[in-house]
Amino acid sequence: MIHVLAIITAKPGMRATILEAFRANMAAVHAEHGCIEYGPAIDAEGAGAIQTAYGPDTFVVIEKWATMADLKAHGAAPHMAAYGAKVREMIASRVIHVLTSA
Repeated sequence: MIHVLAIITAKPGMRATILEAFRANMAAVHAEHGCIEYGPAIDAEGAGAIQTAYGPDTFVVIEKWATMADLKAHGAAPHMAAYGAKVREMIASRVIHVLTSA
């Protein structure tokens, strides 16, 4: 199984707009071959001192894919290109970690 953590930091005040476009694209991603999990997450409230917060402009995309080939096909999907074009100017940074089970 392939795990992906994509840390997306929006330009100030743009996170909600990016998340709206992200959620609109989720059904297409969930329908992709090999998609096990794909969804956004933001800082939880009330975690206290154990938490290192990302802050109000950042969200993390948590993904699970059956195979690396499935992940690569996801990256090449037309709906992902359209989503990327829609949000590109709103993103300050994007860091993607691709992991496998240890």
